[in-house]
Amino acid sequence: METKSGFSDIKHEEGIIKTAKAKPFVKWVGGKRGIIKHLLARIPKKIGNYYEPFVGGGALFYEISNYVEYSRYLSDLNVDLIVSYQVIKTKPLELIEALKIHKDNHSKDYYYKIRNFQEIEDPIQNTARFMYLLATCFNGLYRVNKDNKFNTPIGDYINPNILDTNNIHATHIFLQNADIKYQDFSKINPSRGDFVYFDPPYHPTEDTSFTKYVSGGFTEKEQEKLRDFALSLINKGINIMISNSDTAFINDIYKKHFRIERIEAPRVVNCKSNKRKPITELLITSGY
Repeated sequence: METKSGFSDIKHEEGIIKTAKAKPFVKWVGGKRGIIKHLLARIPKKIGNYYEPFVGGGALFYEISNYVEYSRYLSDLNVDLIVSYQVIKTKPLELIEALKIHKDNHSKDYYYKIRNFQEIEDPIQNTARFMYLLATCFNGLYRVNKDNKFNTPIGDYINPNILDTNNIHATHIFLQNADIKYQDFSKINPSRGDFVYFDPPYHPTEDTSFTKYVSGGFTEKEQEKLRDFALSLINKGINIMISNSDTAFINDIYKKHFRIERIEAPRVVNCKSNKRKPITELLITSGY
């Protein structure tokens, strides 16, 4: 229940906890908090169901709920990410206890010990590991090698935010009305009047090439598959919006049947701080 103060109440065996407004529970390269005003300015005035099939940190999902009339559908092909959403939705207290252990033991040696221990079957422990690594690794960069193993080095943080208890509780509440699935973007099944926001791995530029969210990456063939799928949705009366990098390839494949707009976006991935300058990105829509 949200109060006038902007906080929500959650009950558990220790009483009522005040929780702030939910926000992304992981840092995520390409996260959309820096351009959220551009996204909100371009969403349809009325939305039936909301779909986000490359959910990542889910920044737009947290902001868009007041516009959605019915259900919210989140999906991704990053299994650790999807398991994390499901754990926060169902087991927030157990997750908090697991994260406390990581917070209490954090050090450089501990980070690499946890990073190298990658075979965890328990979903709560796996989620705690995932959130700990993203809170402490370089720039919150989720990157895997050819064997699909997380390999980002430790970041240079004095006091990393390993455990945000309030946000875990708030996100737990927020996710109760969300359907969460591990699946390919092409498996969603929206209907006329629904809205789909696609935020795929970006087509590589100098600023975005340091990303690999799943083994195999997201090829140009996959980018074209996404374009074709988006066009099929438009033909069914479904509104879409796509974020991507401002490259010649992306401009070319969307030049027909779509509206393309350029926006300025922050970039913090480059290892050289003097190159972390705003760049242009594309917002591609069906025109509504």
